[in-house]
Amino acid sequence: MSRLLPLRDVAAERWRNGGGRTRELFTWPSPSDWQVRISVADIDVDGPFSPYPGVERWFTVLQGKGVDLVIDGSSTRLVRGDPPFRFDGAAEAYAGLVDGPTRDLNLMLRDASGSIECAADGLTWSPKATQCGLFSAVDGLCESEGREGIEVPAYALLWFDTAPTALRFSAVQRPAALIGWWLAATPQRG
Repeated sequence: MSRLLPLRDVAAERWRNGGGRTRELFTWPSPSDWQVRISVADIDVDGPFSPYPGVERWFTVLQGKGVDLVIDGSSTRLVRGDPPFRFDGAAEAYAGLVDGPTRDLNLMLRDASGSIECAADGLTWSPKATQCGLFSAVDGLCESEGREGIEVPAYALLWFDTAPTALRFSAVQRPAALIGWWLAATPQRG
């Protein structure tokens, strides 16, 4: 089974500290007891991230000039197009905006393993996971062997509850830059 979740259809929830908003696109197996959580965050001002002990976090910049992400005192600048960044959810994390607000993609894994990778136009990706998805940056067509292609609008999550052997995402128009991100997750329980 696959599901298509356009970002525009998901309501934003304001952070408790007032520094941004989150759109929770997907949780598995449930919103209250998730092992896999995918969200898009709009960071409006510099500030700390909420701690998530026992959670592996992946972070990548979708829009904006980027962030200086400080994890336990060590700083890394992340801009759009950089490889997704992995860190421990228990770490003390702080985001300093480079030059204005950003929009960022987050994958959080509890009792699960997984990753985010940059997608390349028209190239096949073979997920090494039991579940997987695509978060698109442009309009395109996602194809897998033995299935009809799925049209995916820009800024949408296409999620597969059972990962196909291989997927390919092709942009409708020739892109100037990054077209999207592959997400993979293998829950350890359930």
